[in-house]
Amino acid sequence: MTTATNTQVTTGDYTIDATHSRVGFVARHAMVTKVRGHFADFSGTAHIDVEDPSKSSAQVTLAVQSIETGNAQRDEHLRTNDFFDAPTFPEITFVSTKVEPTSDGVRMTGDLTIKGTTKPVVIDWEPTGTAVDPYNNLRAGFEGKAVINRSDFGVTWNAALEAGGVLVSEKITLEFDISAIKNA
Repeated sequence: MTTATNTQVTTGDYTIDATHSRVGFVARHAMVTKVRGHFADFSGTAHIDVEDPSKSSAQVTLAVQSIETGNAQRDEHLRTNDFFDAPTFPEITFVSTKVEPTSDGVRMTGDLTIKGTTKPVVIDWEPTGTAVDPYNNLRAGFEGKAVINRSDFGVTWNAALEAGGVLVSEKITLEFDISAIKNA
């Protein structure tokens, strides 16, 4: 069996393996701690061009209803119009528009759409390895991170704290741990 030490990402089309990937976020709560969450239901594809990264592309779709933070009451609140309005806007999407090589990976610019508002976002990606799995699939791993301001996307609910500050930070860190399988 081929291992991560002698396998390389090759040019081609890839599909995100959602069962072995994570699309998450981090928000500061009450100005003192971080709340982490993720989307349990998502899909995505990528075209990777090893020779010319500028020809690479990606798209991801997240099911808003699948948001999980480890607290059912908070998850339900996040699905309401105060935050994501899942009944009206059931999906969050990202479609890349530009890919540039960096010293340790690629920088991907794309259009992020949340709650009907589309804004450009930059995600820095770092490769984490490759392997051929027991089913003879070439897998490529990537970690990515981006910081957004949630109010730019119409996600503006908040509550003032008695001692000053707000309950939920405007700055949200998006975190991606992706395992993608090369299409046959």
